[in-house]
Amino acid sequence: MNSQNDLASLNAKLDSLIELIGRAVPLRAETPDWTSADAFVWVPDPGNLQAVKKVNRVELSLLCAVSRVRDLLMDNTRRFAEGLPANNALLWGARGMGKSSLVKAAHAAINQERQSSDLKLIEIHREDIESLPGLMSLIRTAPFRFIIFCDDLSFDNDDTSYKSLKAVLEGGIEGRPDNVIFYATSNRRHLLPRDMIENERSTAINPAEAVEEKVSLSDRFGLWLGFHKCSQDDYLEMVRGYVAFHNLELPEEEWRPEALEWATTRGSRSGRVAYQFIQDLAGRLGKPLT
Repeated sequence: MNSQNDLASLNAKLDSLIELIGRAVPLRAETPDWTSADAFVWVPDPGNLQAVKKVNRVELSLLCAVSRVRDLLMDNTRRFAEGLPANNALLWGARGMGKSSLVKAAHAAINQERQSSDLKLIEIHREDIESLPGLMSLIRTAPFRFIIFCDDLSFDNDDTSYKSLKAVLEGGIEGRPDNVIFYATSNRRHLLPRDMIENERSTAINPAEAVEEKVSLSDRFGLWLGFHKCSQDDYLEMVRGYVAFHNLELPEEEWRPEALEWATTRGSRSGRVAYQFIQDLAGRLGKPLT
């Protein structure tokens, strides 16, 4: 009887030991099935990539009033897909103007042009930026090219994780892999709050050096694409494009005043506001969006 109790006690201790080892030693990241999808989401714990079967994106042709930045990002992405030199890109500016939509649309358009899915899109969440080195090591030797995409990237006053991002983008001992490019969107041009930069300027022993440290992160992005608030004509062009794309058979003289009122009640004009109006209009007309 005692031997059975001793054996049960030993098994319990071994189970506890195995659990402790499992907590201390991180699981090895699994190599994903790259052929299962052309878009993935990075999950830092345990370090895997989850395939996204259907990406939430809009057609490139529907991104109105951003033709210049659209063409610049398309050219940069096309060169990267072809194995030519290309820059990390920071898409910054007014909210709702299609920054993240443009990244996802450009990725799909380039793959469609090339009639392949060799260009992969990997989304990393803002709070997981510190795990970037693990992601880089997973994809460094993969036979594909990768856009690592972070939406709404910004840093708060006490957040120092931007330093690890700087090292990954440029300056680290390994450097950015040749098959990786980094695209980020932000409402801030320098990714850091203005009061943080101003505080450094006013309190630091060497204000110039302190500010340089804070704004040097955005310098790691060779391509800066600015998105600005749209005019009324641009806004109506967006609505017009959505109406045609979704086959909402309604004369412009009927939807135009409603679209303007919709924007007025929200205090802004943007691609997001235009699409929200289209959702409301399609719902009232009893028509699904294609």
